[in-house]
Amino acid sequence: MPHFARACLFTVALTFAGLAPAGEDQWIDLTHELSADAVFWPTAEPFKMTTDFEGVTVKGYYYSAYSFTTAEHGGTHIDAPIHFAEGKHHVNEIPLDQLIGTAVVVDISAQVSRNRDHLVSVADIQAWEKSHGEIPSASIVLLRTGFGDYWPDPQKYLGTSLRGPEGAAALSFPGLSTEAAQWLMAKRNIKAVGIDTASIDRGKSTNFAAHVALMSNNVPAFENVANLELLPATGVYVVALPVKIRGGSGGPLRIIARVE
Repeated sequence: MPHFARACLFTVALTFAGLAPAGEDQWIDLTHELSADAVFWPTAEPFKMTTDFEGVTVKGYYYSAYSFTTAEHGGTHIDAPIHFAEGKHHVNEIPLDQLIGTAVVVDISAQVSRNRDHLVSVADIQAWEKSHGEIPSASIVLLRTGFGDYWPDPQKYLGTSLRGPEGAAALSFPGLSTEAAQWLMAKRNIKAVGIDTASIDRGKSTNFAAHVALMSNNVPAFENVANLELLPATGVYVVALPVKIRGGSGGPLRIIARVE
C-alpha cells in the first residue's frame, strides 16, 4: 500500500478513536513493521515470530497467539542513553517529556544524494534554519536523509547485504556528525533526535562518536524512522513510545507524528 494511503487510513482510524478531530490534525505513522523482512544490524539476530496457536479451538471459537524474539536495536527502535553512556538512562527511565513534543524535520536528502556517507554538519542545520527558522528549544529533531525510500532492501539501505562482522564492516549510509550533535544540544537544547537510517552515526563510523556525545547527555536517538517524506519541516508533534524494558539499552519503538 502506498505511503499516502497508509497515512490516510491511519488518520481515519484515529479520527474514529477520538484522537484526531475530523478535518483538523493529521496523524502519520513513522514506524516500520517488525517482520522477518525488517532491517536489522548485520551482527544482530533478525526478528522471528512463531505460531503458538492459530485456528478454531475444540470449543468452536477462533483463537490466535504468537511468540516473537527480537534484538533491542532492530527495525524502528530507540537507543536509550545507556546504550553508549555508562550510568545514563535505561529505556524504562527516559522521561516521557523527552519522547513526546514539538519536532522539526531537517531534510538533508539533497546532500546525501551526492554522497551516501554524508555527515550532517552544523552548516547543514544552519542552512535549514535560514529557510525554516530557528529550531525551538526542547524540540525533537528528525533527520530526513531519503534512505527511507530503500527500506527494506538491505543492499540499498545498509550498503550491504552481508551479515555478521563482514556486513558491519561494509556498512554505508549517512549520519550525524559529532560537532552537529554537540551544537544541537548546546545551542538548541534538543531533547531527542531521530533519523531514517540504521544508526544516528553513519555506517562507516568506528567510534560512534555522535551516539556517545548525545547519550552522555541523556539524549536518546530514534533509528530506522519511517515516512519522514510525509512530514513538513515544522508544525509537527511527535509521540515516540518504546517498549518499557526494565534495564534495557533500547527497544522497539512505535513513533507517530501529528501534523497541524
